[in-house]
Amino acid sequence: MFLTDNKACCNHKTKQRSEDEHKALINRLNRIEGQIRGIKKMVETDTYCTDILIQVSAVNAALNAFNKELLANHIRTCVADDIKNGNDSTIDELVVTLQKLMK
Repeated sequence: MFLTDNKACCNHKTKQRSEDEHKALINRLNRIEGQIRGIKKMVETDTYCTDILIQVSAVNAALNAFNKELLANHIRTCVADDIKNGNDSTIDELVVTLQKLMK
């Protein structure tokens, strides 16, 4: 997968996603955004703390699922394509990214 200027699909600034990938990621983010708005409303209406904490936990799980999907897509496309094209520095970038995700 290449951009019009022949840079690899992930040039550290942009990535062209398939329509299905784009739609799936946006749908997940829209659901998460709705959950956040729900939590805000819970705080505004003085909902009991543990009820809010449970919803925050659900948002954290949703964000983790988003990260897993995005990371899997990144490895299958950008990382694989860069390795096939001899750009092994992408492996180092992936390692740094994984280290940050595991903090």
